Order: sequence, then structure tokens, then C-alpha cells
Amino acid sequence: MGEDVLITGAGPIGLLSIPICKHVGARNVIVTDSNTYRLKIAQKLCADKIVNISTQDILKIMRTQNIKEGFDVGLEMSGNSSALEIMLQNMNHGGHIALLGIPPQLTPVNWHLVIFKGLTLKGIYGRKIFETWYKMIAMLQTGINLSPIITHHFPAHQFKQGFAVMNSGQSGKVILDWPT
Repeated sequence: MGEDVLITGAGPIGLLSIPICKHVGARNVIVTDSNTYRLKIAQKLCADKIVNISTQDILKIMRTQNIKEGFDVGLEMSGNSSALEIMLQNMNHGGHIALLGIPPQLTPVNWHLVIFKGLTLKGIYGRKIFETWYKMIAMLQTGINLSPIITHHFPAHQFKQGFAVMNSGQSGKVILDWPT
């Protein structure tokens, strides 16, 4: 409760992380990306600040949010090497980072930052399926709003259009509907 959270990457999973962090009591949720379409969705999901990393300085945003020592929690969802470096530089001592984005195979890591800040890094490649389902059901029952993440609906037979929209980067979650 009350943590400052940095989410790097406003893709569908990064976007889903915003309302979850807010729902469980994060103080500040800051989202970085270079995709303005997805940053606008992050804003609709009540991110405290969005940062277009190609044009804005995260340090200035941190100051406006009164984040003095760094982020307590980092959710690296982009797979971008630069995003990981920015996250490591701006973490609080003893911070926790979840790594979900898949970076290029050879991504340099500044291990001095990890070691001297006492950071905990956790790789995430799957899910504890039943545990996460139960937690999400509880959040849905207590009012979490996920509707801004769903940006497009297509009938199942238009799946090619659905995939084209997803690949364009101009979408959140895309739903394919099957007739009942």
C-alpha cells in the first residue's frame, strides 16, 4: 500500500497493470511508452502520470509527483533495453522489479545499480492460473474498471482485421466475438 510504481510499456498487459496497481493502493502509478495512442488509454485507466519517453524527462515527472527517492515497484512490460535501464536508475533502495517484457537476447544490465540498491528482480513468464483468476475475480467484484483496455471488437470471422489492428500498435485489447 502506498508504493510508487513505474510501468514501462503501455501494451495490453502494461495497461492492465494500471488499474490493478491503483486498486491495491499504489500511491503513484507512472507509465512510460513512446506510443501516444496507448498512453492515452493509460490516462483513461487513471495512471497518475504518463510519460512519452521519447519527448519527456522522467525525472521531471517524478518531481511533480513528489517521488524523491525513486520507485518502490517496477513493472517492466516493454522488453525495451533502454526502458529497463531507466527503471534501474530510478528505483528506490530495496525496490522490487517484475520483468515481463522480452528484451533482445543480449541486453546489458547495470549490475551495480541492482546490487548497490538492493533490488529484487523477478522474471515472469507465465502465471499461476487459478490463483490469478481468483484474485482478478475478487478485484472485479470490488469494482475494478477494465473497460478502457478493450478498444476493439470484431466478429470471429474478421480475425485478420483484429490481428492487423493489434499489430498496428493502435489498440489495447482486441476481442473476437463468436456467435452464440
